[in-house]
Amino acid sequence: MSKKFHDFAVSWFHRQNGVLPMRKEGYYSSGQFAALANVSVRTIRFYDRQNLLKPSYVNENGARFYTDADLVHIQQILLLKYLGFSLEDIRELTIGDSDPSFLLNSLHLQRRLVEDRIEQLSLVREAISDTVSVIEQGKQVDWRGMLDLIHLTGMENTLASQYRNATNISARIRLHSLYSTNKAGWFPWLFSLADIRPGMRILEIGCGSGSFWTENRERIPDSVFITLSDISAGMIRDARRSIGEHDRRFSFVECDCMHLPFPDASFDLVIANHVLFYAADPEGACRECARVLRPAGALLCSTYGKEHMQEVTALVEEFDSRITLSGEKLFERFGLENGQKILSDIFETAVLEEYADSLLVDAPGPLIEYILSCHGNQSRYITDHYKEFRSFVQKKTEHGFHITKKAGAFRCRL
Repeated sequence: MSKKFHDFAVSWFHRQNGVLPMRKEGYYSSGQFAALANVSVRTIRFYDRQNLLKPSYVNENGARFYTDADLVHIQQILLLKYLGFSLEDIRELTIGDSDPSFLLNSLHLQRRLVEDRIEQLSLVREAISDTVSVIEQGKQVDWRGMLDLIHLTGMENTLASQYRNATNISARIRLHSLYSTNKAGWFPWLFSLADIRPGMRILEIGCGSGSFWTENRERIPDSVFITLSDISAGMIRDARRSIGEHDRRFSFVECDCMHLPFPDASFDLVIANHVLFYAADPEGACRECARVLRPAGALLCSTYGKEHMQEVTALVEEFDSRITLSGEKLFERFGLENGQKILSDIFETAVLEEYADSLLVDAPGPLIEYILSCHGNQSRYITDHYKEFRSFVQKKTEHGFHITKKAGAFRCRL
């Protein structure tokens, strides 16, 4: 009898008699894993077919086995599914969870996402309670308020995009904070250029998660009035949560930098950190910043140049020439090369200060996170070849991978 037929016969006998096939120590069979995860074996197999959760080990008989690390992975999948993400979204968002750096960052962001959901559900509960109270008192119900309730219950549709935004920003900050050769740090350097003094009224547009302020908290004067704005409601919630409701120096506004909801001459300083190149009309956004500045007010706006991170572009193109990390070159809209010309038509002075820095990356995880955070088509060509891509980046970084940084900020005065 051939070995292949013998193995098949033994496997068939074990299945018929409920005997677990031989397995490696520290691994769970599909049934054991499904029981631990509180899902069906059918669900585990479905996730396997969808390339969401592959087994860590498959024996010679085709039996699938899973590890504790896979339990963490399925936790990610189930949580994102509960929060309304599509399977395609989940597949992309959990692509690198086998890497500790990916996992830690992902867990932090998931926690923030759950906190967002709790806030939304609390608002829904309050709206329902208010409506019940009105009906019980025999009063006329304001049905327009119910439209607000409908809006609140539909807010989960925006969670996926907010999660992506938060993930992308976090990945970019993380790469620079870990591997920058200039140890002064971008945010402390930019804060020094801002020249913030007591009594100033300050506006930041595109504040993101508020990192500019949390990283400089001890340097902020007590008697200042700071308004943080962003077009994303999710980013505003993240910034408010990071800074804390108790800090009375800060207020938060959701708005588009093209249409700032403030009167003329409202602020002494406007800060725009890597945001103007995202505006539909960068020159128009600069004029809007000038409008809300007081006489002799200042705009501090940062951007990057055409050489910035050029080695990363070359890296992904070497892996697959079809990969494009950005649909458009943002520095061509508002960058170090053309920013001064745009600003000089609006401000009396516009002085460029360059930040001397580079990256020396010696681990693949954070660099891959950065690559996946870009706005191009990279996920289409990396997701199904992740292990191959990780091995490729591992070889590139094992002796240190140098990346050029070409960034700076314009200090402008009316």
